[in-house]
Amino acid sequence: MTGAGTPGGDGAAREVARRMAEAASAWLDGLDPAQRRVAAGAVPADDGSDAERRRWFYTPTDHGGLTFHEQRPAQQRAAMRLVASGLSTPAYVTVATIIGLENVLDQVEGFVTRFDRERGRDPGLYYLRVFGEPGGSDPWAWRFGGHHVSLSNLVVDGAVVATTPCFLGADPATSPLLGGGVNRPLARVEDAARDLVRSLRPELASRAVLLPRAPSDLVTANRTTLAEGQRVIPLAGIWRDERFPDPVEQEKLQGLSDRIDEAAGYGDTDHAAVEYTTAPKGVAAAELDAEQRELLRVLLGTYLDRVPPEVSPARRYDDEAALDAVHVAWAGSTAPGDPHYYRLQGPRLLVEWDNTQRGANHAHSVWRDPGADFGLDVLARHRTALHRGA
Repeated sequence: MTGAGTPGGDGAAREVARRMAEAASAWLDGLDPAQRRVAAGAVPADDGSDAERRRWFYTPTDHGGLTFHEQRPAQQRAAMRLVASGLSTPAYVTVATIIGLENVLDQVEGFVTRFDRERGRDPGLYYLRVFGEPGGSDPWAWRFGGHHVSLSNLVVDGAVVATTPCFLGADPATSPLLGGGVNRPLARVEDAARDLVRSLRPELASRAVLLPRAPSDLVTANRTTLAEGQRVIPLAGIWRDERFPDPVEQEKLQGLSDRIDEAAGYGDTDHAAVEYTTAPKGVAAAELDAEQRELLRVLLGTYLDRVPPEVSPARRYDDEAALDAVHVAWAGSTAPGDPHYYRLQGPRLLVEWDNTQRGANHAHSVWRDPGADFGLDVLARHRTALHRGA
């Protein structure tokens, strides 16, 4: 079983796949031939032919696919219909808000050009691509991404079987609204974790908090696969191309990347303390009291409820033994407004959050399924079954 469901064995996952296929086909059918060449990708597989589908980013780089800028309004509407088919209603609202924050960030930075392009913070630079033929007999998938959004969905044998990696971020993480209101799209994703860690008795807190300082970013970053000992990748390394053609823009990016790393102040020992390991770090939920366990379920829901309920693995954690195996780890201060990082990890689960940059007003969050991201486990079984039937 993947993070979404079992191919051929879940009617609900089939219904979500049907809605996705209908929306994907409608979007592709509304494109002209030139647009479709950009929008279409190779059939998903578990070999090198599928490498592009497994590339993902959360920086404002080229995510691969057709951008909103390259589409007419009716095509954009069809694109958002496909995006919505892979999200719960709260997640869709959150994604739409994150995209809109590009306009806010543009103002924060003074409406300047950045990143070697006409508009550095641009709500039109979100990319959609469909891999394979929607609704066909072969596996197919779709990917949507841009600054602080990355969604990946795979359909095999007519059912949604993978929905990870799933990334949402926010910059600014907190911004003002009229009447003293505050816009915090990922508020519960941050606050529930802090409340949980602050509620721990001292002995548990000493094991849950790995370091008093937070790393500069997600430890596993945008890697396609997870492996023992992975550490933070500097910002300048999380882009589609290694360097900007314009050396001035490249120097600006490298300088920003260096300042972020310097602010974290991490040495080798620090990196080792928070590096990714297959054995979870921190405190197991088996050691939490009943109230803390319910708070952990709420926190898990801010990740697992991003997808439609029919394909969410959230119900897995209704089982006490499954919840017992989830570990909670934190780095940084637990005071609101201070830079911090946390990780939830267990079988078939990795969650990471950081809010460290821009004075701890720039948040990243990702939900992953180690060993099964992008549905590689299901694709391998599918290929084996085809060969046996040949």
